[in-house]
This record gives sequence, structure tokens and C-alpha cells, in this order.
Amino acid sequence: MQSMKSTVKLNALAATVLLVGCATTPVVDPQDPWEGWNRDVQAFNDRVDDYVMKPVARGYRWITPDFVDAGVSNFFSNIADIRVTINDALQGKFTQAVYDATRFFLNTTFGLAGFVDVASNVDLPKHHEDFDQTLGVWGVPTGPYLVLPFLGPSSTRGVLGLVGDTAMNPISYTGAYLYPAMTSRAVAGGLGALNAADLRADNLETEKVASEAALDRYGFFRGAYLSQRNYLIHDGNVPAEDLLGTEETEENLSPVKPY
Repeated sequence: MQSMKSTVKLNALAATVLLVGCATTPVVDPQDPWEGWNRDVQAFNDRVDDYVMKPVARGYRWITPDFVDAGVSNFFSNIADIRVTINDALQGKFTQAVYDATRFFLNTTFGLAGFVDVASNVDLPKHHEDFDQTLGVWGVPTGPYLVLPFLGPSSTRGVLGLVGDTAMNPISYTGAYLYPAMTSRAVAGGLGALNAADLRADNLETEKVASEAALDRYGFFRGAYLSQRNYLIHDGNVPAEDLLGTEETEENLSPVKPY
């Protein structure tokens, strides 16, 4: 009898240890299997943002008149319409491709190389299409969530999208026809830096509100990124099973300009 009681106690103890072990084992999110790496990279990006990008963006905003700031934003948005038009066609949105090509033509000619957004005043609104969305429309899965150094939230499909968008961006080839090579790199690098500063300045308030509202900054930006990409790929017609969090994401991120 004593032996039986001891056996029961040992079995109960073993079961308790097993349950405790299961309870303390971290659950891996299938959408974010690299969370440890991603959190470290986001922490690094946050430090770069705090010590470099925010001061630059605030300085840029301080020295740049509002009409110049708007003109610079319009200029880079106009260049992005080349990428948008190509991705329209790749996604089979041929009517929208015609509208966006017309938008680019009007803003480039009558809008002083895009510094003035003439097209929006004639009922040709801005669209946001990129190669990541194109891959999604083609059926390529999102893949694991991935935070990229300096670039921020992405995914394995998003990396391929970034490569495609870079190939569609005329700024990538700006220096190819300039001489000497140092001038080429300086022009391309200068345009890229100006675009980064302008984008960061435009989103200073948005990022601040998001950070203050989130209990878990990392979790907020992960959910916001994945929901927004899903929203864009489906052109707002998100499947019912994916609706959770979409409305909140759209509301929080709508001021962000995904050029």
C-alpha cells in the first residue's frame, strides 16, 4: 500500500512538472517565428530613429517652408507613380494603369516635374501599388514577418517586393548616365536622403501617436504592418476571416504615405 501511494505521488509530481513545463514553453507565432531577431532589429532601428532620423526630420521641417515641403513630397510621389503604373498593369488593373499613367504625365508636364499635384485637382486620385502587392495578387504567400535594419517592418515576400520596386524606381538609375562616378553616387544618394528625410518629417506625428497608444510597441507595429498589407492587396475588400484589426490599422496608418 505504501509503495502504491508513493507511486501515485510520483506520477502526480511528474504530471505537475510536465504541466508547468508546458505552461512556460513560449508559443511561437507562425507569422513571426523570428521574433527574437525582429525585436532586436526594431530596437536598433528605434535607436537610429531617435538619434539620427528624428533630429534630421525635425531640422528639415524647421528650415523648409510648407509649400516647399509639399512640393518635395509631390515630386517623389510623382516618381512613385511610375512604379504604381507598372504594378497596375502587372496586377491586371489596366484601366487604373491608364489613369495613373495619365496622372504621371499631367503632373510631370503641367505640374512642374511633379512638384505640383495637378492630377488630383482633375479627379485623378493617388493610388498605392507596389511589387509586394503584385506578388500577393499572384498568390505568393506573405511568409514570416521580418524587421529589416534601417528599413523597418517587412516580410520574406516584402524583401522580393523591395527588390522589384527598386528596379522600377528611376532614382536607382539616376547616376548611371552621369560622369564622373562620384557625381553619380552623390546625386543618387542625395535624392534618396532627401526622400527619407521628407517621409520621416511627414510622419512624425503619426509615429508618436502610435507609440503612445501601444502597450507593446513591437506587437502594434507588427500587427499594423501585416493588416495594412492585407488591406492593400485586397484593395480594401479584406476576407471576413482577416477583418480583425483591419479597421483599427487603417485608421491609425492612413496618414502614412507609402511612396
